[in-house]
Amino acid sequence: MSTQAVLPPNVKVMVIDDSKTIRRTAESLLAEAGAHVVTASDGFEALARVAEHNPDIIFVDVMMPRLDGYQVCALIKHNVNYRHIPVIVLSSKDSIFDKARGKLVGADSYLTKPFQRDDLLGAIAQHLDKRAAAEPA
Repeated sequence: MSTQAVLPPNVKVMVIDDSKTIRRTAESLLAEAGAHVVTASDGFEALARVAEHNPDIIFVDVMMPRLDGYQVCALIKHNVNYRHIPVIVLSSKDSIFDKARGKLVGADSYLTKPFQRDDLLGAIAQHLDKRAAAEPA
């Protein structure tokens, strides 16, 4: 299934990953689709950037030094100012336990690496559509 959906104008996407390659790849794919992309290389940098940029959606790697993706997700979801932001966990691990842990900390979805352009765009479309439907008219 090919997602040719154009992203909403001015959508802000945050990509948090300690791999420069993953950050650059995701940034390139998302920027081509019209997103404004903010990146962070670790959880501490990410938390500061969430406050600074207030992204519409966040993709976070699970395995990072210092603060892992699960901890970052939990901190975002426990903050009243940011809990509305969809958080998509990115991981090379895809066991039922890993996915369950993502749900426990409040992740909205779980994408397995390596991801494709359509995986990222599909997740954005799905979660921004859900959020738009939940907002009062």
